[in-house]
Amino acid sequence: MKTKPYLIHLPDEAATLDFAGRFYRTLPPGCLVFLRGTLGAGKTTFVRGCLRAAGYQGKVKSPTFTLVEEYALQDRAIYHFDLYRLSLPEELEWMGMRDYLRPDALCFIEWPERGEGVLPDADVEIDLAIEGSSRYLSFLPISSVGRKIQENLKSPVNFHSRDEPIKYTRDKNMKL
Repeated sequence: MKTKPYLIHLPDEAATLDFAGRFYRTLPPGCLVFLRGTLGAGKTTFVRGCLRAAGYQGKVKSPTFTLVEEYALQDRAIYHFDLYRLSLPEELEWMGMRDYLRPDALCFIEWPERGEGVLPDADVEIDLAIEGSSRYLSFLPISSVGRKIQENLKSPVNFHSRDEPIKYTRDKNMKL
């Protein structure tokens, strides 16, 4: 049985960054996250929220032209890929993709469909959609790791499966 995606409404950038921080805190080492959405949907903003939660304070830019940005943190390496400009999935082999998919690393991959057939299955797929100045986030756990992440997110976010997206409101009293 296919898992139903979990939907959440993110009214502004602050809510996106906040949710991304909470999401980051549930991620085990070796996790693979696919990020989908149109240009400008907030994929890099989501990664920035994760990196801020990890303690990274530097500039976070989209790796559109470099394909990958590496963030070496104290407890793990985080790799942010943007495969938008990839011509062939095989180019991932040429750039040594398997070397990035280490058990101690966390990988975020934008435009994963460009690497189809070469990339392994994700643990979690996140799809961001624009509606006015807000975003809708669809969270789909793929693996057992993804389902554990989902369980860990349910409490702090009141995040559950339904046909209508739920509105995400930042709880200013909650410890992150």
